[in-house]
Amino acid sequence: MKKIFLIVAIFATAFLQNSFGQDSTTKTQTQLSQLLTSYYGIKDALVAGNAGKASASAGEFVKAANGIDYKIISEGNIHALLKDAGTISETKDLKKQREKFATLSANMITLAKSIKLGTKPAYETYCPMKKSSWLSDSKTIKNPYYGNAMLSCGNVVETINQ
Repeated sequence: MKKIFLIVAIFATAFLQNSFGQDSTTKTQTQLSQLLTSYYGIKDALVAGNAGKASASAGEFVKAANGIDYKIISEGNIHALLKDAGTISETKDLKKQREKFATLSANMITLAKSIKLGTKPAYETYCPMKKSSWLSDSKTIKNPYYGNAMLSCGNVVETINQ
């Protein structure tokens, strides 16, 4: 009887540890997906020339980044992302937002190449006029650095499979 109880206890413990691990993985993937979605929100607002929406999306990005464990993304990397997104969220100056978006994008591209942020491919897109890249969820070029002035300036340089 003791052996049966011991075996049941071992199986129960193993099952619970496995399910906790899956919950943690699911939570982490959701947080990373929210981070990427918020980033795309900033990009889309800059494409549209909407500084208010870019600021709000950057605020969502900051919130998502603050929720990510340092075991997933290092503290230094999160602070770099927070610095740029924080600056974008605190200003309504479209030119300043676009300047900070370049460094935010460089950091996000590095991150997307090192860990899985979502379920769909991300496209690294490059603007030769700005000499900066950004991530997009589509192969269609919509330039966040110049908006309507040069909407289709750029080209996809890499597909990052998530």
